[in-house]
Amino acid sequence: MHAYRSHTCAALTAANVGETVRLSGWVHRVRDHGGVLFIDLRDHYGITQVIADGDSPVFAELEKVRSEWCIRIDGDVLARDPGLVNPNLPTGEIEVFIRDLEVLGRAGELPLMVFGDQEYPEETRLRYRYLDLRREAMQRNMTLRSDVVASMRRRMWDKGFREYQTPIITASSPEGARDFLVPSRLHPGKFYALPQAPQQFKQLIMVSGFDKYFQIAPCFRDEDPRADRSPTDFYQLDMEMSFVTQQDVFDTIAPVLADVFEEFGGGRKVDAPQDWPQIAYADAAKWYGTDKPDLRNPIKMQDCSEHFRGSGFAIFAKLLEQEGTEIRAIPAPTGGSRKFCDRMNAFAQKEGLPGMGYIFWRAADNGEMEAAGPLAKNIGPERTEAIRQQLGLGVGDAAFFLGGKPKSFEKVAGKARDVIGAELGLTENDRFAFAWIVDFPIYERDEETGEIDFEHNPFSMPQGGMEALNGDPMAVRGFQYDLACNGYELVSGAIRNHKPEIMLKAFELAGYGAGEVKARFGALFNAFHFGAPPHGGCAAGIDRIVMLLADTANIREVIMFPMNQRAEDLMMAAPSDPTSDQLMELGLRVIPRD
Repeated sequence: MHAYRSHTCAALTAANVGETVRLSGWVHRVRDHGGVLFIDLRDHYGITQVIADGDSPVFAELEKVRSEWCIRIDGDVLARDPGLVNPNLPTGEIEVFIRDLEVLGRAGELPLMVFGDQEYPEETRLRYRYLDLRREAMQRNMTLRSDVVASMRRRMWDKGFREYQTPIITASSPEGARDFLVPSRLHPGKFYALPQAPQQFKQLIMVSGFDKYFQIAPCFRDEDPRADRSPTDFYQLDMEMSFVTQQDVFDTIAPVLADVFEEFGGGRKVDAPQDWPQIAYADAAKWYGTDKPDLRNPIKMQDCSEHFRGSGFAIFAKLLEQEGTEIRAIPAPTGGSRKFCDRMNAFAQKEGLPGMGYIFWRAADNGEMEAAGPLAKNIGPERTEAIRQQLGLGVGDAAFFLGGKPKSFEKVAGKARDVIGAELGLTENDRFAFAWIVDFPIYERDEETGEIDFEHNPFSMPQGGMEALNGDPMAVRGFQYDLACNGYELVSGAIRNHKPEIMLKAFELAGYGAGEVKARFGALFNAFHFGAPPHGGCAAGIDRIVMLLADTANIREVIMFPMNQRAEDLMMAAPSDPTSDQLMELGLRVIPRD
């Protein structure tokens, strides 16, 4: 017999009754029923109930066993009485009578219990992550993650892609976030960087003549943490293709992701890739208040400025006299009660706004429909009726209004739309709803200084090429795209700019001279002079994909050893102070901050 086990703790069934077996695992829980000990023995695969009474030669030793001790037992497989069968366990028809015991690893007092669903502070869970990971939900999440990655790999190979690895130690390359710098011992005073993404390398792979590339790539960014973003590192399904259009990229990656969500989505509805809408960035902001809309919610915001221009509601009327302002309406089907409207008004105040105007429609005493709320009284019945007809609302419905320059209120409007959809039961929770966001602006203008800088990916090919760059920079759109799902950005990509003269012009408009471009992106710029093919690709965030599939809103629930929100590894005590010898070897000195 094997030194530790003949079966896993999920393998035994009624067919094994009468056999002598060996199991190893952790003591999940112990129950003492007056001279009979019942132990749930757990390993990665499942649980088997093992028992002992006074007839067992190791009964006295078993009485000392506690939760999370790692043990090996030998015993006889018995059939449970019919009334004691547990249909929720694969091993629920049997139990193992213990004949021999070996303690493989004792456990001291536990800082958190593995058995049960108790909530523990995140600090405790991260400090003792190895215990937290033993819990059923975490075992399930990490297994899911591994299976998702394996599925992605198979599907990419099936589409004719090969996996290539790009460097982890490279040069610093500004790509929208802070680099993690690595000091060089052999070149004192100089630094490598951990790659924010394999962006330049995968483009160089295309220049090198490899037609299709993918990689499960680690990326490193010194970012401020959020619930859906790791502050240090993350993994992405990275891909690039030569001689492709934007639609070719969509047609390649969309079926891969749709199949992954079908496979691991637990029966939730997955929109077919051919039904994923392509929404212009400007329209996404106008309709949903975000470039990562949750389309499970059917609410679409609309511009209602004309109904308030010159109206009796002075706040909006005066606002519209300023250039670049508008009034946007958020329809709220079935939200037509003063109580709900007051609740949404309070929501806006919590978000830092003075409030949120509203109108709701109800049945009047004479049986006709009437508009109610402060806005309705100020703008009059004709304007109110025009708003209702534009929004397609009726009795029992409401609409909420925000005004100003769109960038000042769109984020709150988007949040309000999500809250309204959730509270009114309009959001279809049992579904994954995807949308491609396209036509991103390449540039933005600083309102204070008037200077132009990149708003989005500087490596994207501008739509219209050099001709577009010779016009109004603010009108330039890039062949850049994101894929949104249920309110999260899952994919980001672009058709790349592969022509050096267009690259120089694009950076020149943002205030970067040719010398700076060559210094920062020298390898890419030089490579483009040697027959670079048109190419494009994207990267899908694995952590976020698994987070959605696991139905959790916290990305740390699907990362095996995550940092906390202060970018600290509590388990490994990182970051840590370097030793004097390490600093001397690297020629570095730490200057304390005041």
